[in-house]
Amino acid sequence: MIHAKYYEEVKKQEELLNKKNNVDASFYNGIFDRYENPVLTRDHAPVIWRYDIDEETNPFFEERLGINAVMNSGAIELNGKYYLVARVEGADRKSFFAVAESDKPTEGFRFWDYPVVLPDTCPEETNVYDMRLTKHEDGWIYGVFCSESKDKENKDLSAAVAAAGIVRTKDLKTWERLPNLVTLRSPQQRNVVLHPEFVNGKYAFYTRPMDDFIDTGSGGGVGFGLCDDITNAVVDEEVMTSKRKYHTITEAKNGAGAVPIKTEKGWIHIAHGVRNTAAGLRYVIYAFATDLKDPSKVIAEPAGLLIGPRGPERVGDVSNVVFTNGAIATDNGEVYIYYASSDTRLHVAGTTMERLIDYVFNTPEDPMRSPDCVRQRCELIEKNKALLMK
Repeated sequence: MIHAKYYEEVKKQEELLNKKNNVDASFYNGIFDRYENPVLTRDHAPVIWRYDIDEETNPFFEERLGINAVMNSGAIELNGKYYLVARVEGADRKSFFAVAESDKPTEGFRFWDYPVVLPDTCPEETNVYDMRLTKHEDGWIYGVFCSESKDKENKDLSAAVAAAGIVRTKDLKTWERLPNLVTLRSPQQRNVVLHPEFVNGKYAFYTRPMDDFIDTGSGGGVGFGLCDDITNAVVDEEVMTSKRKYHTITEAKNGAGAVPIKTEKGWIHIAHGVRNTAAGLRYVIYAFATDLKDPSKVIAEPAGLLIGPRGPERVGDVSNVVFTNGAIATDNGEVYIYYASSDTRLHVAGTTMERLIDYVFNTPEDPMRSPDCVRQRCELIEKNKALLMK
């Protein structure tokens, strides 16, 4: 017999799923709109994922397989619908992927009945997370994600090895697992993104060279490399695109986020930057652009952050963090950036292609020194005062 509590929980969840998500009127910067509610949380996970609903075997209706968080999500639009392939973290700390679907980009996302079942081809793999979804010009949808396993060479129980796992699909239902990406000059990889077009007839990856699981070490920023065969992806050389810089938001590390968005002026990248603080690492989201013909060449890099954690976003499992690995640019010029806050929940920010291009290409670059930053700001003030006096 189905436990009566099941119907109560489903009713509560339906209220959540049908909740209107309005633009947050208290926030304005002209670049993007924030929305009042997260688009996905642990409470969006289906009741049948978490509870045994049989009254006989679960008389107290206890949560048997808990969900701790729903966060970092790849994003894609297909046939007029919006899909998020979210990282779902169980109470046991293991993450898995699950597809949530909606007719609208800002609300109403419902998980499919079952999580994504990846082919189990890596016996050493313990955890998977943060999938980027690329609609490639070869006709496949590729998912590139972090494949984590124990570092057997290190006695530290928390020591891990990160690799870039690769899968492909046509429908987000059936997934083919390909061999992990190999980068000959970097021992570990995380935050890898597949470029949506061939570059010089080859597949192109944005990488994040790492010396070990936590530290970038000698890794200088977001890398770029080419490979001949996606079914056996090997990158023998990585060149740096968006570099780490002293006393900036990328000082500790940075990494590719969403799949680059093609515009008439260049490829726009929405990435994450990390700096160290007395309270620990602070993650923010920033943007830059690369050349249309040479996607490894940075042509615009506005100063500072695009999105930082605000208010309740700053609180969670890993506080003071925003992170993105998914954005959707629609045919009508709308852009939706899906970002997680504090490794706990998933939000959306909305803008337009026109506004995003204006931000990336017309916002001043960081002059890198306080005196120059003051001079830059004074020039803006003087220009504005002159207009106000007319």
